[in-house]
This record gives sequence, C-alpha cells and structure tokens, in this order.
Amino acid sequence: MRRGPAIRPAVRPAGRPLLRGALVGGTAYAAGRSAARKQQNEYEQNQQLMDQQQQIADLQAQQAPPAQQAPPAQQPAPTGAPSLADQLAQLGQLVQQGLMTPEEFAAAKAKLLGT
Repeated sequence: MRRGPAIRPAVRPAGRPLLRGALVGGTAYAAGRSAARKQQNEYEQNQQLMDQQQQIADLQAQQAPPAQQAPPAQQPAPTGAPSLADQLAQLGQLVQQGLMTPEEFAAAKAKLLGT
C-alpha cells in the first residue's frame, strides 16, 4: 500500500462543455453589445445637448443689444428748402406784385402754418 495523499482525478461538472462555452460566450457578446449601445446612446445625447447649447448661445447673441454707439450727429436742415419765414416773405411779395389776392395769401399762409 501506498502512503501519502491519494490522487483523485479532476472533477468536472457533468453536462456538455461546448454548450456551456457557447452560453458563456453568447452572454459576454450580449453584454458587450449592450454596453456599446449604451455608450452610443450617451454619445448621441451628449451631442444633442451640445448642439442645443450652441443654438441657445447663437440665439442669445442675436438677441443681445448691440454695443452702445454714439448717437448720430444732428444733420443740418437741408439748405435747398426755404425756411418758413422765407416762404411767407415770398407770399407777401406775390401779394404786393398783384399776382395773388389777399384771400389766396391767407389760404397759403394757413397751409404753411398748418392751421
């Protein structure tokens, strides 16, 4: 008889090893595929969020009031149009020359004065 530890053969679980390997491999594939889909969805959501933030920034830039500019210088009155006093004097001269009646003068004066 031998002395020392008895050597036992390796105990394998009963069943079909190829089927078990395929099951483990399929599960790993499905888990990896699911993780890839999740990562892709997160990327797309981040991209949409960044696009929306850019659109908001663009709209805010469009709606922002422009920088304060100096008010435009007051333009002098056009020199081509005669002043009110000049127009009244011209009407008076027409009456003196007899080219206009006093009634026509009164109507033209009222028209110029806006009354």
